[in-house]
Amino acid sequence: MSKIDFYFSIGSTYTYLTVTRILDVEKKHQVKFSWKPFSVRAIMKEMNNIPFPKEKMNKVNYMWRDIERRAEGYGFFAKTPVPYPLTEFDLANKLAILGLKEGWGTEYVRLTYKRWFQQGKEPATEPNISEICKELGIDKEKVIGNANSEEIEKEYLKNTDSARENKVFGSPSFIVNSEIFWGDDRMEDAIAWSKRNG
Repeated sequence: MSKIDFYFSIGSTYTYLTVTRILDVEKKHQVKFSWKPFSVRAIMKEMNNIPFPKEKMNKVNYMWRDIERRAEGYGFFAKTPVPYPLTEFDLANKLAILGLKEGWGTEYVRLTYKRWFQQGKEPATEPNISEICKELGIDKEKVIGNANSEEIEKEYLKNTDSARENKVFGSPSFIVNSEIFWGDDRMEDAIAWSKRNG
């Protein structure tokens, strides 16, 4: 089975499309994605890249509408605009790292994005974080404490360093044998490449 590294940041808007459909795509194409939450924000700051400045409202409005259209094409929906940028960006992603270690990470990421893009509930803030923890059956105070631990911080930095080394500049990105594929619309391209060059 082909293995593909999936670099993502909760906080990236188009990643909603990817995490909502990725499990079905895995099953359909018989591949395995290795989920790697990282700080796309840190990398974008290094590139002096401000994703959607206020003076580019046409681009911002296009993004929101494009996500709605693409979601509809995939068979689900998005209700935009949503809260953006995130106030608890790092916590949202460190919770994903912790969850992936403990077995609830994939569902946490998918649920976080679903509530963000379908209900307008910002990730890693109240009351959303309490509601998600309750739905997942995990102790909120405990997981937030663990997510802010030195161990998880180190892994977050390690994933971000790894993304940097692989020349990742955005989320979602897929790495196949050092080849980078950026964007939700490149997920299938990454799969095809992995099967031809695996």
